Amino acid sequence: MKRGLIMLLCIFYGAFAYCQEKRVFTIYDYLKLKTVGEASLSPDGRQIAFTVISRRPVEEGKGSNYKELFVWNTKSGEIEPVLTGKLNFSSVQWRPDSRAISCLARFNDNPKYQIYSIPLDSKEPQQVTDIPEGIKQYSWNPNGNGLAFSSLESRNENTELKKMGFDAEVYEEDIPDINLFLMDGENIFQLNKEGTVFDFLWSPDGQKIAAQIAPQNLVDHKYMFKKIYLINVDENQQTLLVDIPGKLTNMAWSPDGKNLAFVAGVDSSDPVSGSLFSVNVPNKKPWDQTRNYTLDFEGSVTDVKWVDNKTMIFSADESVNVTLSEIQLEEESRTILTGQDGIVFNRFQIFDRRICMVANTSLHPNELYQFDLKKRAFKRLTVSNPWLSEVDLARQEKVSYQARDGMTIEGVLQYPVDFNPQQKYPMICVIHGGPESCIKNGWTTSYSRWGNIAAAEGYFVFMPNYRASSGRGVAYSKMDHMDLGDEEFLDVIDGIEYLANEGLINKNKVGIGGGSYGGYFSALGATKYSEYFAAAIPFVGVTNQLSKVNLTDIPYEIYQVHWTIWPNDDPELFYDRSPVKYSSDNKTPTLILHGKEDTRVHPSQSLELYRQLKLHGDAPVRLVWYPGEGHGNKNTQSQLDFNLRTMRWFNHYLKGEGEPDELPPLDVNYQLEKLGDTTLDTKPNP
Repeated sequence: MKRGLIMLLCIFYGAFAYCQEKRVFTIYDYLKLKTVGEASLSPDGRQIAFTVISRRPVEEGKGSNYKELFVWNTKSGEIEPVLTGKLNFSSVQWRPDSRAISCLARFNDNPKYQIYSIPLDSKEPQQVTDIPEGIKQYSWNPNGNGLAFSSLESRNENTELKKMGFDAEVYEEDIPDINLFLMDGENIFQLNKEGTVFDFLWSPDGQKIAAQIAPQNLVDHKYMFKKIYLINVDENQQTLLVDIPGKLTNMAWSPDGKNLAFVAGVDSSDPVSGSLFSVNVPNKKPWDQTRNYTLDFEGSVTDVKWVDNKTMIFSADESVNVTLSEIQLEEESRTILTGQDGIVFNRFQIFDRRICMVANTSLHPNELYQFDLKKRAFKRLTVSNPWLSEVDLARQEKVSYQARDGMTIEGVLQYPVDFNPQQKYPMICVIHGGPESCIKNGWTTSYSRWGNIAAAEGYFVFMPNYRASSGRGVAYSKMDHMDLGDEEFLDVIDGIEYLANEGLINKNKVGIGGGSYGGYFSALGATKYSEYFAAAIPFVGVTNQLSKVNLTDIPYEIYQVHWTIWPNDDPELFYDRSPVKYSSDNKTPTLILHGKEDTRVHPSQSLELYRQLKLHGDAPVRLVWYPGEGHGNKNTQSQLDFNLRTMRWFNHYLKGEGEPDELPPLDVNYQLEKLGDTTLDTKPNP
């Protein structure tokens, strides 16, 4: 009896001590995170090269974060450093003999990105190319004979005139194409005959290249107008292989080179490159006879690889999960391999029925993972942030509810860290952009998706995959056609009502925030639907649909996969779906934030909303510009400012930390001492 009591007391006090040791997650923790970036499986399958990303310290000023390169041994499980220090590089690949790794970098103050090779024995980077315009993309010939690379076409510029101030720019006409080249020894040949090469892939025998080519080097062309061409390297011939009508992303050759699988949209109005196709090489079938292996699939394919000449493996977003599936060339149905593990990833590589990927879960950001096809089991290979075990992260789960028209809407819900079922809590609705994207049930915290940061301060965080999101099939993603900001927004309101009826939230203390299309929703929440929200934070958001199309770098993408009409066809409809139209309905305190260099959603969109709310709104409003930032903040300084400023806004108006009719202070206390050392000082734990 006495012994049992002692054991009970030990368990109690041990649990108490554990709870006492746990702390909550903050923005400073987010900025200390180290994440695995790229992963590349060696051709012999024995090693995985991967990068670990760490923050550039704020005292060094703005600039790119740092990367280091490591190798994981598939037999021993040991991790070996290859490149360490404050470095920046990308496009990590293995050379065909598996004895060296390569990357794109500007080592030794090189003005342009060049290819470097790093032998595993010396670990000393050796410059491979010296192309004046730099390298955009590269790939080694699998047979070991040279490599292919893409680079901007050279232009003869009069530098003397520029020095004198003659620097006029001709918009959209003065953009050089991206050409594809073959490098064999010291010989370099251009392979493409015309257009811009946005992506390419060697055939396994090294004789052919599948290239994604668009007419011009414009963002809209990269999104909407790529076709797959076949380039015969020896004969230097370029022929059309697949006349893709819309979006196109990843490709994969079968091992024998007789088939090419790819991920694309089903037609020109499909918002998502999310269906799986395969064609014979060469291919003479028109698009309407090209087989779609995921017809009527309620998900979005993200990547594809081949197991053998008859079997494909593909990953897909399905609701809030990521699945791996196997399908035979001649079969009609797939075999689902995994999908309920809570492991989230987009791309993968395969060798001898072992798959490697960079993945995350609700408990950690991106790490290196392996999946065994035979055992159908994941294995985590790295631990980059062991201190996360000391942090009390939010309970997170899939949420599902019925919209007012009976449609099932799904998303992710995070609970307050101190959740008590007897209480009702304030809530932040985090709206994803796109709208052709989706929130997965993995790591959901970033500087602009408040996640664990908000949960630590006593908020529910609701992330709905409203209609028009990806991950639910083609028909679902097309539901915003000519209907932007209407039924899709009602899905958010219906989610709020559902959670309020469940007794979880105080629906009078609901905020809304998001970036891009999520910023559009947030601007609607501040105006047309102001009665539902006590605080709104539109970030790089659309506010005037009429002017947005004329100011963006993707007008055709907006036209083809969202509106399907031009503003001139129905200007009343475009203005009706614009938040600025409803500025006089504003009763929601609104914090607007935007990067000054944004080309996707022009900064004037935020200025329009700010001016309208200042003139006609009935609540506090503030506009914050971020110099040097585009469609999202990439610098640590801007990310820290954004998160501290927005969380203060929510706390002020949702938690009563300030007067409801007053603005929070203008300045932000950054408390930089809390950042500590953000650089990588140890290799990740296996």
